[in-house]
Amino acid sequence: MPEKLQMLGSRKARTPGIQNYTRVVVSDNSGGKEAVIIGVYGYRGVLRRVPFANVGDLVMVSVRKGTPEVRKQKFKAVVIRQRMPFRRPDGTWIAFEDNAVVIVNPDGTPKGTEVRGPVAREAAERWPKVASLATLVI
Repeated sequence: MPEKLQMLGSRKARTPGIQNYTRVVVSDNSGGKEAVIIGVYGYRGVLRRVPFANVGDLVMVSVRKGTPEVRKQKFKAVVIRQRMPFRRPDGTWIAFEDNAVVIVNPDGTPKGTEVRGPVAREAAERWPKVASLATLVI
């Protein structure tokens, strides 16, 4: 093989875990209980393809259930769990019981002060401020 192709390496394959209009659990104490994903930041896809997100991605959510202050509001959020199994670089597969997000401020700091449930290691490495609030990182 040409030397240039060997240097490029393989592209990281991503499993479409969560897509637009997926209902997710809000896993922090910011006031939201359930939200709907309405956009994925940094997604570049084909025309009319539904955008998808994975663990650790930044998404735009619309809160559907929760306190009156946060209901019917749009927020940025980080995906911390997904039901769809995904493969880690060491070859292990991991899946969670639910799809969950943590609502963050525009600068990336979490809106709440605690995160309930486990957080995937991929999300914890990419968002250290979310990981500092987590009780369990898997």
